[in-house]
Amino acid sequence: MAAEGDAASGGRRLPPHSPSGLVLQTVEMHTGGEPLRVIPRLEAAEEAAAKGLSLLSLRREVAATQDHVRRALMHEPRGHAGMYGAVVVRGGAAAAGAHLAALFLHGAGYSTMCGHAVLALGRFALDYGLVPAPSCPETAVCLHCPCGPVTAFVPWDGHRSGNPVRFHSVPAFAAATDVAIDVPGYGKVMVDIGYGGTFYAFLSAEQLGLDVCSSKTKDLVNAASTVTEAVKKQFKLHHPESEDLAFLYGTILTDGNDAFSEKPTTNICVFADEQVDRSPTGSGVTARIALQYHKGLIQLNQTRTFRSSTTGSFFTGKAVKATKFGDYNAVIVEVSGEAFYTGTATFTVEEEDPLKYGFFFK
Repeated sequence: MAAEGDAASGGRRLPPHSPSGLVLQTVEMHTGGEPLRVIPRLEAAEEAAAKGLSLLSLRREVAATQDHVRRALMHEPRGHAGMYGAVVVRGGAAAAGAHLAALFLHGAGYSTMCGHAVLALGRFALDYGLVPAPSCPETAVCLHCPCGPVTAFVPWDGHRSGNPVRFHSVPAFAAATDVAIDVPGYGKVMVDIGYGGTFYAFLSAEQLGLDVCSSKTKDLVNAASTVTEAVKKQFKLHHPESEDLAFLYGTILTDGNDAFSEKPTTNICVFADEQVDRSPTGSGVTARIALQYHKGLIQLNQTRTFRSSTTGSFFTGKAVKATKFGDYNAVIVEVSGEAFYTGTATFTVEEEDPLKYGFFFK
């Protein structure tokens, strides 16, 4: 029947679309259940990168001039409230010295680090030829993220990439511990604030009268979002290198099991505009390991397993090197997980469509 349809349309490969409308090709992946819609090429981003913009500057430029692309691909009807994406950038200052750079997209905007995306992009880089002469049994893939350079280590059998993938983070640190925050509707709670390429607030769900493993996701999301807004109002963040990175991305509710154990510890990450990570959250694992190391709860190269309360998927994490980052004692964290391909897609736009750039419904 597909052949008949092609014949009836004169061999047309794409549905009708406006000559000036977008045609966007993507590679679809997921890591631990969290989707990643990879945009292998965005011409406007490449043109901006060729002007010598840094990746953080490119992030601002794309947000200002190409946000319709993010909305079209992240929001319904092409996406959904939990969709996540990455624009691959090659060449220019943004990707200098790396195999690729990436801009991270979500329902509300642009993040500065995304661990689940780095794990997936490591595979993508090998399978789509972005790394010349990959080596067996593992290849190092250098990525530039808006927060800084990271390295993914990807299994390679000479023909295709495999799992698990691991990455080494930017310097991660404890920004603050045991901060008292007044949370409307919940009272005073104690939070830790950690940085793993972006800032998160951490606290046990128990402090909010919830259980990260058994409470309704809706209740966890509402509580975490309320904490995020309260922390934003009551605590000022500082980043050693750029104020563009000095913002609270979300709140991660945990089961409170921060002391080292070989048993998994469970958490849920609520970021941006009440978006829920389906994976254990790579940048969150990075920040949580940094906090545990800072508190003396774990040592270098002690591996912890992190479980997502939404899908039950697992990441592992460990601090592999102590370092300094500005005035902070920091660590490089290794995060490991599994990323998989789910397909490819071609999205088109008809200019007369009143919802051509999507709508956000939650």
